[in-house]
Amino acid sequence: MPESSWSTFADLLRAQVRNEFTASQQYIALAVWFDDHDLPRLAAHFYRQSVEEHNHAMMFVQYLLDRDLTVAITGIDEVLTDFSNPREPIELALSQEKQVTSQVEALFRAARHEDDALGEQFMMWFLKEQVEEVSSMNTLLTIANRAGDDWFQIEEHLARETVGDNGIDPSAPPAAGGAL
Repeated sequence: MPESSWSTFADLLRAQVRNEFTASQQYIALAVWFDDHDLPRLAAHFYRQSVEEHNHAMMFVQYLLDRDLTVAITGIDEVLTDFSNPREPIELALSQEKQVTSQVEALFRAARHEDDALGEQFMMWFLKEQVEEVSSMNTLLTIANRAGDDWFQIEEHLARETVGDNGIDPSAPPAAGGAL
């Protein structure tokens, strides 16, 4: 099927590459903020999140390549770097994950509207992934809210508990160049 007949889904896929790279950079910015504030477990968590988002971008790239669709690697959107307490970057991360969920849902709906069964199947993994992403950020925000001004309670929580899946899912789609 020629690309022009899937234009909405293909265009959204290309836009999602940029969205995922932007999310990756935003997570690096959050990790650096946590590192700069001597919160190493939060920093490590968000460095891992950055790698996970990078891998997601490369999964979209690989899918575009596999379907013989044009791939465009563009710049990213601006990221935020200035926060006053650990709750603010976590709130931003939760908001970002909710936005990505909306984007993934729009991709799924576009594939369905265009009667693209392969596109729908590809997007199913991302829908499942977003449930985990939003849930883990919700949990982290709850812990941050409970910790109040005692930032190290968040660190202690991360030392004891696993938040998220650490980007390890054998059912994940392949990433162009291999997952990091």
